[in-house]
Amino acid sequence: MTEIIAIANQKGGVGKTTTAVNLAAALAGLGFETLLIDTDPQGNATTGCGFDKAAFSPNLYNVLVELLPLEKTIKASALQKLHVTGANSDLAGAEIQLLSALARERRLKGAIPAIKDKYRFIILDCPPSLGLITLNALNAAESVIVPIQGEYYAMEGLAQFMDAVRRVQVAFNPKLRLEGAVLTMFDSRMILSNQVRDEVKKFFGEKLFNTIIPRSIRLAEAPGFGKDIFQYDSRSKGAEAYMAMAREFLLRRGIVAGETPPPSFAVEEPARPLENIS
Repeated sequence: MTEIIAIANQKGGVGKTTTAVNLAAALAGLGFETLLIDTDPQGNATTGCGFDKAAFSPNLYNVLVELLPLEKTIKASALQKLHVTGANSDLAGAEIQLLSALARERRLKGAIPAIKDKYRFIILDCPPSLGLITLNALNAAESVIVPIQGEYYAMEGLAQFMDAVRRVQVAFNPKLRLEGAVLTMFDSRMILSNQVRDEVKKFFGEKLFNTIIPRSIRLAEAPGFGKDIFQYDSRSKGAEAYMAMAREFLLRRGIVAGETPPPSFAVEEPARPLENIS
């Protein structure tokens, strides 16, 4: 049974795209057919999976504005079982172009059923806003994961975002539920980070993932090479954390993943920065 999960938070810079890319990669690496849909005009999830976002055509813009079938935008990534629908700056114009469109908030939801049976998980990387694109993603999703940075402004806007999720539930998508929240860019050495963790725990309770994603240079470097953290450095703390999150995610569904990641995570050649890849 296919599940559609939105990775969303109206606040930018909280590890949302990093979580979307690496959770999708972990699930694919564990053997689950996974589709990552980049719904952010910045296209960071697209580049993070090794694609040139400027050349990714057709893309999600064509689906939302021109009603192109979603299957025509899907490309295979370098990681077996992970496919991607990309996005770029073209998508920024979709907000305005959809204002007068029929069923403007249901365009993505209407596009997914045709390809849904091909995947076990569909991950939606949302933009850092509460605009029409995010509304499309939340309307299409069955659950939402909220990445929260382990720093001072972590709780800023969180109540407003959760209120927006509840409004989407009432008005458009009664099946939408909170999957949980995950702490990202966490530095356990800082007293402030631990205080933030306590506050987030109070807010989300059992919905907070036990897995905490640490602040990691390797996680920050990986997108610049067009790689998920497993292909970039499978032995790093960031890779261990996102694999643990994926296993926790699966365990919530009663699925116990194998102990050893399959060989599809192996890096066959040294990583190179994107600008040096022809």
